[in-house]
Amino acid sequence: MRFMVETGFAFAARLRVYGEAGISRSNPAEAVPRAVCGRAGAGRTNRTKYVTMTDVSVTAIDHPVVTGESRPRDAVPFDLIELLFFAYRDFVGDADAVLAEFGFGRAHHRVLHFVSRNPGIKVAELLDILKITKQSLARVLKQLLDEGYVEQREGRSDRRQRLLFVTARGDGLASRLAALQAARISRALAASGAADRDAVRRFLIAMLDSGERDGVVRLIAGGCR
Repeated sequence: MRFMVETGFAFAARLRVYGEAGISRSNPAEAVPRAVCGRAGAGRTNRTKYVTMTDVSVTAIDHPVVTGESRPRDAVPFDLIELLFFAYRDFVGDADAVLAEFGFGRAHHRVLHFVSRNPGIKVAELLDILKITKQSLARVLKQLLDEGYVEQREGRSDRRQRLLFVTARGDGLASRLAALQAARISRALAASGAADRDAVRRFLIAMLDSGERDGVVRLIAGGCR
C-alpha cells in the first residue's frame, strides 16, 4: 500500500514538472518549452499547479478527445453550409445599411418587399409567407403605416378585409433595396461563370421544404392574387 501511494505521488510530481517545462507527457523528447503563468510581463507570479490522479481521471472522462474517426467531416457539406450562411449575410447586408438610415430592420424590408410585389395582399397571406406571429407583424406594419410606406384599403367584396398596398414612398424604398440585391446577384452570376440562371433557380427551389415549393413558385410567378 505504501509503495502505491509513493508511486502516485511520484507520478503527480512528474506531471507537475512536465507542466512547468512545457513537456508533452506522451513524448517528452519532442517537447517545446512554453510559459506556464500566461503572458510575460503581465504582472503575474509563477504558481505551481499540482496535478493529482483525480484531476487526470476526471479530465479524461469529462472532456473526451474528438478524433477524425469519431466526427466524419466528409459526410457533412460544411463548405456549402457555411457558404450559404455567409452569402445570405452579405446579401441582406447591402439592404441593412440602407434600412438603418430609416430606422428600419430586416422585418420591415420583408414586409415592404412582399407588399410591393403583391399589391392588395391580405394580412393572413403575409403571415403565411413570413412565418411570424401576428404580434410581430402588427408592430412592424404599424410603423410602416404610420410613416407612410404602406397603406390599408377595404376589400371590394368584403369591406371588413384590410388589403395592403405600398405608397409611392414605399415603392421607392422597395425598389432601391431590390436594386442593391439584384446587383449582387448579377455580379455573382458573372463572376462564377454560371451561365445557366435556371440551374441556380432549380437549386434554390430544391432547398425549400417539399410542401412549400409549389406555393413559393406560384407566389414568385404572381399567383398570390
